[in-house]
Amino acid sequence: MGKIVSFLLFLTLPLISIAQQFVPNYDEAKVPTYKLPDPLIFKDGSAVKSKKDWSKRRGEIYHIFEKEVFGVVPEWKGFVRSTLVSLKEDELDGIAKRKEVRLDLINGDRRISVMILIYLPHKSKNAPIFLSYNFDGNHTITTASDVTLPDSWVSNSKEYGITNNKANESGRGEAISRWPLRDIISRGFGVATVYYGDVDPDFNDGFKNGVHRLFDSQRDSTSWGSIAAWAWGLSRVMDYFETDKEINSKRVIVMGHSRLGKAALWAGASDKRFAITISNNSGCGGAAISRRKFGETVGKINSSFPYWFCDNFKKYNNNEDSMPIDQHELIALIAPRPVYVASAAEDLWADPKGEFLSCVNASPVYKRLLMKGFPAKEMPALNKPVFGNISYHIRSGKHDITLYDWQCYMDFAVHYFKFSK
Repeated sequence: MGKIVSFLLFLTLPLISIAQQFVPNYDEAKVPTYKLPDPLIFKDGSAVKSKKDWSKRRGEIYHIFEKEVFGVVPEWKGFVRSTLVSLKEDELDGIAKRKEVRLDLINGDRRISVMILIYLPHKSKNAPIFLSYNFDGNHTITTASDVTLPDSWVSNSKEYGITNNKANESGRGEAISRWPLRDIISRGFGVATVYYGDVDPDFNDGFKNGVHRLFDSQRDSTSWGSIAAWAWGLSRVMDYFETDKEINSKRVIVMGHSRLGKAALWAGASDKRFAITISNNSGCGGAAISRRKFGETVGKINSSFPYWFCDNFKKYNNNEDSMPIDQHELIALIAPRPVYVASAAEDLWADPKGEFLSCVNASPVYKRLLMKGFPAKEMPALNKPVFGNISYHIRSGKHDITLYDWQCYMDFAVHYFKFSK
């Protein structure tokens, strides 16, 4: 009898698997009714009435995101050492200087090395600078043959998840469409990029190969995941910027695409030194409202990437309404500094409307701080940006970062930094 039951169970396993297959909702009519938590109401029910009140309420919200979503970063007892690796004075037909700087993050006998590739315009001193991770190595954003290949794990998108992938020359320049360096430098901006795998490899490695291993700490349900590690790495780059006289550390724009857009938002919320924060197609766990359950959901992202967030975040799998926060409050944490959120019309997985609604619902915090906030109530037309202290656009096309996106971000930064380019 036992053998028969086992055989029948074996036959039904494929059916169970099919029944549990995730099917994303892309129908607005099927978005559930939900109520968002109010960022201007304290946990005790009292209201935020002043800037001082917001500072306290911000602390409440931040600690919830720490303990329930991204994870708590342990105390850092190490130090960072920078080394100039290469310098080219005449790049991009003479309009830019290019340098590579290696950061060694050191704690006792443990060390992680992170390479920063930096382009600075010759004609603009103390230029604002975009800081953003890249996905496959610094060498992928340029065809320059002497930009250093990373020696850490690379995703090699065709073989994603293979833990022994290494970068090679075939990837050089493959991501230049996402990095319009000439256009950015010509507008008077610098660019700094880091390969995100240098900071933490993007696979479930038990937190043994990235910056996590620099820390002496026991892991629990609040321990930090990879997104918090990537955000922490951006702050270590900022530490270096403050020592480099060629870089204006007061005008650093932290920007990220997709999962790295999530990291950029958390970096902007965690480190007030970032002057502007930009989220490009960041979706679930980034700018999109989780309670909408549109496209990628909390349950889906936690099953696909269980190491991105802290374990407490898994409590909200298929249980988003019980979350004590939602993603509009992540944007609100950046106030009063400006933030830009962008979506793509064909990127339904990232829930463009949910990203827009986060801007709408974060706006009252900016207005309470006597700022313009977000000046729209309805989704804008394609390729028609809405500019405020919170800005937003939805462009035509797919999940990507394009020249159009960069042009909007530069327009935004020119306005807030008040320089003419």
